[in-house]
Formats: sequence, C-alpha cells, structure tokens
Amino acid sequence: MSSYNSHLSRRAFGGAVGVTAAAAAVGLGAGPAAASDAASDAASDAAGSTPQERPFQAARGRRSRRPNILFILGDDLGWADLSSYGSPHIKTPNLDRLARQGVRFTDAYAGSATCSPTRFSLYTGRYPGRTAGGLAEPIADKSAGLEPTHPTLASLLRSSGYATALIGKWHCGYLPDYSPTKSGWDEFFGNFGGALEYYSKLGLGGEYDLYEGDAEYKDLRYYTRIITERASEYVSRDHHGKPWLLNLNFTTPHWPWIADGDTEASAEVERRIKAGDARALWHQDGGSVEKYKEMVEDLDRSVGKVLAALKRSGQEEDTLVFFSSDNGGERFSYNWPLSGNKASLQEGGIRVPNIVRWPARIDGGQVSHLPVFTPDWTATLLELAGTRPDPAHPLDGVSLAGYLLRGERTAERNLFWRVRGERALRRGDWKYYRGKTGRDQLFNLAGDIREQADKAALEPARLAELRAAWEKVDAGLLPYPG
Repeated sequence: MSSYNSHLSRRAFGGAVGVTAAAAAVGLGAGPAAASDAASDAASDAAGSTPQERPFQAARGRRSRRPNILFILGDDLGWADLSSYGSPHIKTPNLDRLARQGVRFTDAYAGSATCSPTRFSLYTGRYPGRTAGGLAEPIADKSAGLEPTHPTLASLLRSSGYATALIGKWHCGYLPDYSPTKSGWDEFFGNFGGALEYYSKLGLGGEYDLYEGDAEYKDLRYYTRIITERASEYVSRDHHGKPWLLNLNFTTPHWPWIADGDTEASAEVERRIKAGDARALWHQDGGSVEKYKEMVEDLDRSVGKVLAALKRSGQEEDTLVFFSSDNGGERFSYNWPLSGNKASLQEGGIRVPNIVRWPARIDGGQVSHLPVFTPDWTATLLELAGTRPDPAHPLDGVSLAGYLLRGERTAERNLFWRVRGERALRRGDWKYYRGKTGRDQLFNLAGDIREQADKAALEPARLAELRAAWEKVDAGLLPYPG
C-alpha cells in the first residue's frame, strides 16, 4: 500500500465519463478473464502487510459477460475505519484483501451525510433532493419513502434480465406504501427502519423490524449473523443463466453498540425500548472505542464469509463486488485526519471508503484518487449491465465505465451536496463549504484534507464561481418542507 499520507497530497483527477448504456461500448461478451494473484495475497496475509499499490490503470481490451453485482454497504462506517484506509487499531483483513484484489478509491463520497438520503441517491442515481422522500434526513416515520413508480437501479436491471435482491437495511420508507419489492427487487430480507436492536429486532418506535418480503420473520439471533447467512446463500445459488444484483446492506457498525454475544446489553436496551424510552436505540450511555472496534471487525469477518461463499460458487471472476459506507463515521469512528462526522458536509461526514473488484476486467493492487460519489456508481452499474437509464428521470451521477475499463480521461466536474443548514460542492481539488454558521468557506483538499486553511479571502473569484455552481443545482431541487 502507498504510505498513509502519500495519497493525501496527490492532485486528484476530476470528473467521469457520461453514460452510454450500451453493452458493446464496455466490451461485454465472451472472453478470457483476468488472472488472480492468490499466492501474493496469501503471502501478504501471512506477513501482515499490504503490497505496494500502483496508480490505477485500466486493463484494456478484455471482454466478459455482463457481471453479477454484489453491492455491500456498511452503516455509519467512517472513511478511516478500515486498516487499508489508515486505522491504527481496527484490523480488517478481508476488506483489505478485497482492496488488494481490486481498486481502492481515496476520494470517494457518499451521496449525502445520513443514511436514507444516500440510499435514495444510490437507488435512483440522482440527488436526494430530486424526490420528496429524499428530503428526510433521515426517514424517521411512515410519511416519506421511495415512490414505487420511480425507476431504480433494481427495476432497471430487472427489466434487462437481472435477478434482484436486497438483504439488510432498506430505510427508504415503511409498509404499506414503500418496500424493496415495490421498487424493483425480486426478493427482500431485512429491516425497514434506520436502526434496530441486534437481537430483539425492535426498531426506533418499538416495532418488530425483521421481514421476509412484506411479512414479519421471527429470528432472535444476532442480526449481522442472520443477514450474512442469507447473503451467503443467495450468492451460492444457481440463477439459471441470469446475472444478478444483490444489495447487501449491513446495519453494522450503527448504534446501538451491541456486538455478537452482548446479550446483557441487548436485554437492557430491549427493556428500555419496551418501557417507552424513545431514545434507547441511540444508546448514548453505551459503547466505547473497543466495542466499536469489535463491531467493525465483525463486519469485516461477515463480508469475508460472503466473499468466501461467492468464491466457492465459481462466480467470483464474473462478479463485480463493491464495498462502501452510507455516510461518514459517528461517535467512536476513527476519522483522522478528516474534520466532521455523520450529518455534516465536512469531509468526515461524506468521505467514505470505496473498493471495487471485478477480476474479469479490473486488475488488483491499484489505487485511484478520482473524486467520485454514490450516484456515479448507479450510472456505472447500469452501463456495465447494458441498461439505459429512464430518460424521464435523468441521472445526476456519471458512469465510470470508460475510466475503469478503457482508461478514458475524465473531465473536471462538480460534486454537489445539500443538507438542512449546510451546503458543499467539490470541483477538482477545491471545495466550497457553508456550515451552520452561514459563513462561506473555500478549501484546497490537495494540501488541506482537514479543511482548516480557509482560502475564501484569498480566492474570492473562485469562491463566487463555486457558490454560483452550487446555487444553480440547488435551484432545480425540491425545497425542504417547512
């Protein structure tokens, strides 16, 4: 791996290519797969080290069939919570191995700073503010959700012949009006709300929140174990020649701070929920750095089990695996050197780990400093699947297929974020930010990833240009209610 500080000062590329959504453009079809380097991985694991990363370079000229897609989200996992991203105390060997086998993105961002808006941006490929449900930051009741009539990553892939499933956290609306099975996923097994107690499955309102499809499913074992088993079973199936999409959405390491085996802590949180404590799940009197470490390392082991099942199934070569978080870290997360946490548009609230592996088409051991954000991956996956977006709902992300597969240069562009009381826009190395103080600030992330050296007074023209760019996008979004 490149030294922890080396990528912080590299000049990031900006932009990405537009969507062509044609299978021919990405070279899909029969052809040889890339060779794996299992011996190197084994040696690195034994030595407890990571090989030197090299700057990303596309492996041009390869062909393959349309990939299976395994899209994995951690929940409130910070950018530096993986050992491959700099954590000095959390060990994540399975995700580190995934990074060695693919591409690790250093300048990757969530679509928003909290759970449900980012999921809206992933499922629709659009800014959360394009839809009424995306204005909730995050969804906390039955008044909002992802409208079943809106095209989604799943519905578009299903229309082009993919089997689709979502396992784990949905958080895009509650029954009876909203559900993954109403929005393009053939199968759903998981929870509807933003958080649940890991054993009892009680949600924020005290409701039982584990479902198979739209029916309650009783299982009082530790939640991460249950969805890991379900995901392992799904990737092991014979899909009868169909490619598949699996959105695997862990709740780990989201509060409450309950690890596998913490039955006493679980019982206490459950008791408080049943007694009417509306904030019991927030677990503000619980947790620790060590407990958080335990939960992240459990997430890593769980991902490792699913990847092992995928390998045993013989589908590893032709499966694109993507790992990320839905937003920045919270409370016990290791966010250094970033400022801010979840819910903020400072780097610590939106910069997240992104790892992509597709052995058939992408070489491993690589690192990319290209600025990207969640809606880009929606556009990318649609193009790789040979699927066109719905012209009535144009995407705000751009496809990275040309960059990843053909080495196409990427044009500088704007990455935009909006949450209540904050705004941010990144163009190249420059970031415009206005927090809750109402003061416009300007940072050059190439030399100041911590956002401490405000250049607003030194670069008034650049500040005005980026502010105008932000306001132009904002003018086309729905206003916040109230």
